[in-house]
Amino acid sequence: MNDAQEQLDEQGLANLAIDPDLLARELEAELLGDPLDEIELKKFESDGGNISEECDLALDWLKQGHEERLQGLRVFCEHRDPRALPLLVPLLKEPCPVERMSAVYALGRNPCPRAVNILLRLLRSDCNAYVRKAAAWSLGNYVDSPVLQPLINALKTDVAAVRLWASGSLAEAGAASVKKANAAASQLLVSLQIDNEPLVRSNCIWALGRLYETLEISRRDDVEEAFLTVLLSDSEPSVRYEARIALEQIDNPPLQERLKRLIGEGRLV
Repeated sequence: MNDAQEQLDEQGLANLAIDPDLLARELEAELLGDPLDEIELKKFESDGGNISEECDLALDWLKQGHEERLQGLRVFCEHRDPRALPLLVPLLKEPCPVERMSAVYALGRNPCPRAVNILLRLLRSDCNAYVRKAAAWSLGNYVDSPVLQPLINALKTDVAAVRLWASGSLAEAGAASVKKANAAASQLLVSLQIDNEPLVRSNCIWALGRLYETLEISRRDDVEEAFLTVLLSDSEPSVRYEARIALEQIDNPPLQERLKRLIGEGRLV
């Protein structure tokens, strides 16, 4: 996975924004700044040594007003506690987009089967792209549910920030079986060719690399050829770099010989 998404996954949930006005704005252009990156939440006052006590407090906060609920949601974006599930699911229907978004992330960290249909609806039709983006990430943790086609649809049609996370979640959803892996790879290969956002193309490479061993042989060949094409012709150096790394990790001697020939011919830096 590219560094930008890894950083979001590792750090973003721990720094949830609490400015509803900012989060209420739609993404009107590709890859606008994410409030998870740009706004620092006031620090949770704890010595960090007792997660159970934090969760106890957060459960109480989820039953209170708007600001308290946001603080509680922040905790369950970091920690797992099954006691939170009955309190998190109703927050998916909150009118405030920051509460919906935070609840979506919390239910990605704390998967709840009865939340799946609501998360799918949010991915498909929520008016706020930050909420849809959160749903694209969270549904990657629901691989036993029918999330594959909705994630494929998001990768086809949504804004870049949502496509970025949908491509990563397809690696998780597709890994469950050869059939699912082939279906996910089909769209990832198309998006790798046509998506106009380099970060999305890079993440498609990462996802295809994750799925590679699960794919049927003919589809593996398609992935290898797609990576070689990107390596030789993509306009973005970072995407070409991702393709080279992915190719070097594939245990296929003839493929590695092709890479060596390309290097020897001076076609690769």
